[in-house]
Amino acid sequence: MQTSTRVCVIGGGVVGASVLYHLTKLGWSDVMLVERSELTSGSTWHAAGGFHTLNGDTNMAALQGYTIRLYKELEEITGMSCGLHHVGGVTLADNRDRFDMLLAERAKHRFMGLETEIIGPEEIARIAPVTDVTGVIGGLYDPLDGHLDPSGTTHAYARAARLGGATIETHCMVRETNQRPDGTWDVVTDKGTVHAEHLVNAGGLWAREVAAMAGIYLPLHPMEHQYLVTEPVPLIEEMMRDGVEHPHVMDPAGESYLRQEGRGLCIGFYEQRCRPWAVGGTPWSFGQDLLDNDFDKIEDSIAFAYRRFPDLERAGIKNVIHGPFTFAPDGNPLVGPVPGLRNYWSACGVMAGFSQGGGVGLTLAQWMIEGEPERDVFAMDVARFGDWIGPGYTLPKVIENYRHRFSVSYPNEELPAARPHHTTPMYDIFTGMGAVWGHQYGLEVANYFATGDEPRYETPSFRRSDAFAATAREVAAVRGGVGINEVQNFGKYRVTGPGARDWLDRIMAGRVPQQGRLALTPMLSPKGRLIGDFTVSCLGPETFQLTASYGAQAYHMRWFDSHAQDGVRVENISDRVTGFQIAGPQARDVLAECTLEEIGDMAFLDVRRLTVGPVSCIVQRVSYTGDLGFEIYCDAMAQRTLWNTLWQAGQPFAITPFGMRAMMSLRLDRFFGAWLLEFGPDYTAAETGLDRFIAWTKSSDFIGRTAAEAERETGPRRRLAAFEVDAEDADVQGYEPIWHDGAVVGFCTSGGYSHHARKSVAQGFVPPELIAEGLAVEIEILGQMRSARLITAPLLDPDGARMRG
Repeated sequence: MQTSTRVCVIGGGVVGASVLYHLTKLGWSDVMLVERSELTSGSTWHAAGGFHTLNGDTNMAALQGYTIRLYKELEEITGMSCGLHHVGGVTLADNRDRFDMLLAERAKHRFMGLETEIIGPEEIARIAPVTDVTGVIGGLYDPLDGHLDPSGTTHAYARAARLGGATIETHCMVRETNQRPDGTWDVVTDKGTVHAEHLVNAGGLWAREVAAMAGIYLPLHPMEHQYLVTEPVPLIEEMMRDGVEHPHVMDPAGESYLRQEGRGLCIGFYEQRCRPWAVGGTPWSFGQDLLDNDFDKIEDSIAFAYRRFPDLERAGIKNVIHGPFTFAPDGNPLVGPVPGLRNYWSACGVMAGFSQGGGVGLTLAQWMIEGEPERDVFAMDVARFGDWIGPGYTLPKVIENYRHRFSVSYPNEELPAARPHHTTPMYDIFTGMGAVWGHQYGLEVANYFATGDEPRYETPSFRRSDAFAATAREVAAVRGGVGINEVQNFGKYRVTGPGARDWLDRIMAGRVPQQGRLALTPMLSPKGRLIGDFTVSCLGPETFQLTASYGAQAYHMRWFDSHAQDGVRVENISDRVTGFQIAGPQARDVLAECTLEEIGDMAFLDVRRLTVGPVSCIVQRVSYTGDLGFEIYCDAMAQRTLWNTLWQAGQPFAITPFGMRAMMSLRLDRFFGAWLLEFGPDYTAAETGLDRFIAWTKSSDFIGRTAAEAERETGPRRRLAAFEVDAEDADVQGYEPIWHDGAVVGFCTSGGYSHHARKSVAQGFVPPELIAEGLAVEIEILGQMRSARLITAPLLDPDGARMRG
């Protein structure tokens, strides 16, 4: 066995084999894979082998589309068969909400180039005749759906990797992974030690155990999963005589997926009475094994399936496949560089390996070789979870996700498992005031405040929800007087040291402010893509505070750590520093009541240390509401005292608490963007308008400067614009196609209802040449074409006098 390599991939399932192949495809040939047993051992060998493109995240759907198209390429490269069956598939909807979800997905597919279509019950019965369409409203048909041979496909990946120079060592058990001082790794196996520059954990069922060897925790858990294969079904045999293979049928109401298997049928379930597996750890002795049959837990699912697919009840059961596979808490893979470790990469939690494995392999190979993936993959970035997560959170969330695998995914849904997890000192106070809670990155965040007999629960919907009236109240309070909102859900960082200013000048594309001032700045990748939008506040000659998205803490700290510099200290203080923002035309009056210090001369974008009541605070003259406002930061231990001070001072001004639903409405009035909606790694500063914050004249060679300057010369291929939409009871959520002259010319990034302007508003990307006041377009919302027009003047304070005054 070779004893050194550039990359050592641990795990010989479909994901590990895909990573190995893509590394060679992108040019690294000195790579190897070690597998403790045979290739496909673990979850791969007993997988049902289905694949599909449907995914609520458009980038995940695109990667699934890449995976499916890759299989023919693998067959051509290797001369091996993947056992492909492109039979198409239909997802059923038996109620309005499920149909709304399919309409929303179909709309996204239009600008992605996926040829899906909405079909009615009659068409479903024609193409999928085993289906009883009683009660079915319609379905989403995808011609790319199909299934394959899991073993043949994995071995095709492996052969393609070997043809590219890779080495595969089977029956090679990893015992330890030890990092050297230079960041490289010693992978200790029962056949000897391999020295690797990079280590990839593709351990599948054993990913937790492999991670523990490096002293880290990956939020994964295996779940038992069962599917049945029937004896021959006469209807299937009849179709085969006509040369037709039955398409896949996904039935969310029955929590099942069905496909043809030989002359019979294969059906699997995501049952409510599900069971986690190997809670104490995956046994190393487990391999190409199955679990004992368990019909009790799928009894209800089978009964429903017999009604939906009557032929099943008349067919005998030929095989029962019952085996484990891993989930992350949200069901998406864990991919990318693991925060806190150098040269350690994750390729785990890929529960839909034959839909996602190719995209995961491509993404990781691009990340390792080119420095960043070609698209925004935050939905599967291992850094979307921080060090706050542990087994006690992971297990209930994985169970919840399994149960919701085929459920409707609503844009405003707040799932309850493992909550509340993290709360601020305001949790009980806000709960007593009627807070309806959401969560972000493990933190409870007030979405809005219910009053009177209003329910303390927001009913999930694709349309305007029962939070609409409460949100309108809160917006009116901010715009007409003063509102108060927590700033806990900002990521906050302290940068100190003699080299802090120079470091920030290199890390951030914008200008670094002078003491007592703050600045807005994009943070760019080397390719000029947005990896952060920050507020940078200068508190002293060598002290700065940064604020950004709370949910991107591990993502941003990983970037800061990878660019560490002597003389600079970067601390994540997100949960050590908290506070409130007050916003609205009377915000200054409230603050003036709370401090003995003069604030009348505090200009827009000023930052000061003030004593508010008895609390020492950092106060910033800025607000995401687009109104006159202040962000007031304090030590977390003093938050309740600060609240009492502000709340009492605000009573004569009818101060009103407001939540994130109001915040997201308020920001639309000024066309402010949001992280992972308008701003993210799919986009550049020029595309989003953040290039206006780039300090083009500063002398530092900031990261991404070359790419940003090149785009400045050529101009972006698309630009962000705002639209007023003729909507009814549903507003833009994101990724709806924008139509002009009968063609899709762009897509929406986000939208909602401006309660201040009483208009439905959307933001989205269109070609620069189309951007002009009053441009008439149509936006497809839940299958309906809604008239819209491009607007360039903000709906509030168009000249900025109110915000800056």
